[in-house]
Amino acid sequence: MSRPGPWLRVVALAGAAGSLLAVVSGATGLGTAHRVLAAVAVPPLVALGVGAWLAHRRLLPASVAALVLFGGAAAVTSPALHVALAALSLAAVLFACALTLRGEPVANGSWRDYVTLTKPRIMSLLLLTGACGMVVGARGFPPVGTFVAAMTGLALACGGASALNHVLDADIDRLMGKRTERRPVAAGRVAPSRALEFGLALSAFSFVLLASVVNPLTAALALVGNLFYVLVYTRWLKRSTPQNIVIGGAAGAVPPLVGWAAATGNLTLPALFLFLIVFAWTPPHFWALALLIKENYAAAKVPMLPVVRGDRETARQIVLYSIVLVGITLLPFALREVGLVYLVSALALGGAFLGLAVALQRDTSRRRAGLLFHYSLLYLALLFVAMAVDAVA
Repeated sequence: MSRPGPWLRVVALAGAAGSLLAVVSGATGLGTAHRVLAAVAVPPLVALGVGAWLAHRRLLPASVAALVLFGGAAAVTSPALHVALAALSLAAVLFACALTLRGEPVANGSWRDYVTLTKPRIMSLLLLTGACGMVVGARGFPPVGTFVAAMTGLALACGGASALNHVLDADIDRLMGKRTERRPVAAGRVAPSRALEFGLALSAFSFVLLASVVNPLTAALALVGNLFYVLVYTRWLKRSTPQNIVIGGAAGAVPPLVGWAAATGNLTLPALFLFLIVFAWTPPHFWALALLIKENYAAAKVPMLPVVRGDRETARQIVLYSIVLVGITLLPFALREVGLVYLVSALALGGAFLGLAVALQRDTSRRRAGLLFHYSLLYLALLFVAMAVDAVA
């Protein structure tokens, strides 16, 4: 059997450290601090269990026992039994840590491949929308420490989801030509088990960081976005329906909510506008890309809209969603949530977006699709920057 990689060992050690702190804080009666420490121990224990179930079954009994005993400790009211169950959980996770050192070694891959697994270009846009959402929520620049912690946690969540996406999409990536066939997992440079462990580790540490340093709502939102992208979009929708990106776009719309919640600790109506803007932007953005590489999607049997319904219908849908998008971007001003700086920017940027969409409907060439695709990236970035500038001004 293969030996777990360094990422899963780190997760196991984090679970052990969290369990130890929970036991010590519970035995010394630290109250609220004990509950916080116990809560942040859960994500590494869950990640260890998932990694064991999917890739390293010999770890499964110990990791499941650790999680069940830890949950039992949280459920009982007797102080003595509470501490005893937590101590047994610690013993189980320490045993799992020892097991991670056994087995046949597997090549880990280069650090560049692990950077690639996080999809840094996609992450940069997600972080920008999250950062701007935080500035808008704070109505100015948020405290530096909170901002750094929130963006680091969001980056870990995005990177973890992307790494897990590489694992689930490896079969598709091998069939989609030069754009994806050289990705680390698809090309065999990183073993699927290593990429899985890496994605689970980043996801777990994202929750720990956000929950302990920022606030629980921010951590929960980042986790929901992560799970929705991996399980709902990648595992199910992408392979089953041409409307995959319409529903799946909800995952990419979560980062602004993460930023808003990090700044405010809540979600209110303006936060919903941020979500809806990215949600409505996603279909025309990805369908423009799909028009460029529809042959690749067809080869991989992914039912993207151009493959299933053709170029003309895709272009028509792009125009309809672009109209909806521009309308949604005007709602914050209509409800007096933003000022003239944002309004002028939204009108100018949206007019250009809609113009390119209409031009694509008239001429569904690769050139027109490429123009819209690349402009859509600039559009979303500039729109959120305008919103942030308006909040600061």
